Amino acid sequence: MTELDSLWEAIQNSFRKSKGDTTYKNLIAPAKPLDLSNGKLRIQLPSQYHRDFWEQLTDQVVEIVYQHTGQEIRPEYVLATDPAPFGDTPARPKSTFKEETPLNPEYTFQTFIEGRSNMMAYASAFAASESPGDQYNPLLIYGGVGLGKTHLMQAIANNMKFHNPSVRIKYVTSENFMNDFVNSIKSGTQEEFRREYRDLDALLVDDIQFFASKGETQTEFFNTFNVLYDNKKQIVLTSDKDPREIPNLTERLVSRFMWGVPVEITSPALETRIAILKSKAEEEQLDVPNEVLNFIAQRINTNVRELEGALMRIRVFSELHHQPITLKLATEALQGMVANTETTVTIDLIQKRVATYYNINQSDITGKKRTKNIVVPRQIAMYLSRELTDNSLPKIGKEFGGKDHTTVLHAIDKIEKQVQEDARLQSDLTNLKNDLQA
Repeated sequence: MTELDSLWEAIQNSFRKSKGDTTYKNLIAPAKPLDLSNGKLRIQLPSQYHRDFWEQLTDQVVEIVYQHTGQEIRPEYVLATDPAPFGDTPARPKSTFKEETPLNPEYTFQTFIEGRSNMMAYASAFAASESPGDQYNPLLIYGGVGLGKTHLMQAIANNMKFHNPSVRIKYVTSENFMNDFVNSIKSGTQEEFRREYRDLDALLVDDIQFFASKGETQTEFFNTFNVLYDNKKQIVLTSDKDPREIPNLTERLVSRFMWGVPVEITSPALETRIAILKSKAEEEQLDVPNEVLNFIAQRINTNVRELEGALMRIRVFSELHHQPITLKLATEALQGMVANTETTVTIDLIQKRVATYYNINQSDITGKKRTKNIVVPRQIAMYLSRELTDNSLPKIGKEFGGKDHTTVLHAIDKIEKQVQEDARLQSDLTNLKNDLQA
């Protein structure tokens, strides 16, 4: 047995014990080791979805390899369709639209941690899975990376399969859809492709922002969308932002995406972050003191993926040093990671600071009064909310008393034009930014 074979056997055995049978069979076993050299273990995976899953296992792979070899070796993930390095036998690209897209069985509503930041998305997703093709169709979930969009999307599919094992569901990324469409043109199998994507009970498409600038693909998806919608079949989409803010996305496609229920997921609040970490610790059977969970949650305030990554980093550090997880050990393990000790700039904070600066009440900024001493600060607050936060225009409008996103856009445009010729406004904006970012 070669060193690569021995190492791969150790990795497979470890995951066979720590992961459920279904997860192991569908997501772990299909991986193949290619080579071990120059401090890298190259692993071939059959799909982008498998690669995304394995990337979340990276710290655990590093730990297993270290225990087996005593060396720090990093995994490198490649797809069967990736161009082969010099000297390798190239993998032959093939059409994938006949293949069943794997779902992660661990992505369920029961394992999703609900909080204020995702409450609406969770409720909408659950309702769509219980009554597909009805009120929540299409369902669009949008928000930043690592906040749980894919988890909710696959929870919908898993719940639909639980109620009806014979239900026809296809889950793909927008890139998968585009590649399948292009391959069908090359191979002259467009009708077969269309049957595959339209003869469904539910179509789930991840990361629709990548449809931008893909003219023919957008047209094909537009037609697919219409067929499914007209037949009352469930459509679920995810995006990293509000579709109205995605450049080079056709107006008619944006219109279709907004037909049903667009819901946003934002970064989880502290309480939700702690709950997520507790759930992950239980899943991994880790004994983690509450003070350590609080420490991680306060240090990492971005997304779920980074939270869980920090916990796994602490786990690896603990096992490598043969020490229990303590606050001291956690502090050492997370050294070098960016500490989020700065004040988080939120819309609420901006409204408060602007109100104080102009000697008015926050309720004036979110209200409907149209006097100049209130309208200008309100527009400034909207402008700063767009510039200093990652919130979408509809989200900003909602936080300003339910204003339409076009009202927010008008305010931003007005301030941008006025600041070029108004020295007083320039000074006010500088002072407010310094205050908010201090």
